[in-house]
Amino acid sequence: MGMIDNDMAFLRKYQQKMEIKMRENEITVVQYWRDRLEKLISMKPEGIASLQLEMKKLSNMMKNRMEMLKKELK
Repeated sequence: MGMIDNDMAFLRKYQQKMEIKMRENEITVVQYWRDRLEKLISMKPEGIASLQLEMKKLSNMMKNRMEMLKKELK
């Protein structure tokens, strides 16, 4: 029974470490996109069209990144 308890304790500890690492990674990703958005917000576009163009670029960057991540999962 002691071996099973040790295995369960190891698994719980490993799971906690993985959850912490996933949260850290999520924070990093959200911070990156937040920085990109703040850069977009701080711009002084000449009009709506240039702002829309920059928003489209940001959207495309996000789309490309998601596609790359999905390919890596396969």
